[in-house]
Amino acid sequence: MAKPAPIYDLVLMLEPEAADDLRAKVLADVERMITASGEVVGDHDWGTRKLAFEIENHTDAPYRLVQFRGPVTLLEELNRTLRITDGLLRFRIVKVRPGTPEPEQTAHAEPEQAATAEAVAAEPVQAAEPVA
Repeated sequence: MAKPAPIYDLVLMLEPEAADDLRAKVLADVERMITASGEVVGDHDWGTRKLAFEIENHTDAPYRLVQFRGPVTLLEELNRTLRITDGLLRFRIVKVRPGTPEPEQTAHAEPEQAATAEAVAAEPVQAAEPVA
């Protein structure tokens, strides 16, 4: 029996001063890229959160979590495209381990969950490693 394709988390930190139509375009482009060769499993708006440290003179940013399944080529395309996308402060793609709890559903985080999100935001952006 074939193993199901892994789920990936794409955490986006949108630029707080970007126009709403630019933010909507970024999210629509991400969804379009994912659905072209994979599938969106979940989309969670985490709202605006305080950053662990200042990024480009911003102390807070709107967070978005997109969960998806797709091939390694999709990870490479997302990584390449999001690096040059206007309206984003940071992004991170992470492979979800089996048994990981479901993400929070609302924009209001518990303090320990907010700290986890800030820790993800504090990590430098790296290319996703191909995962077998």
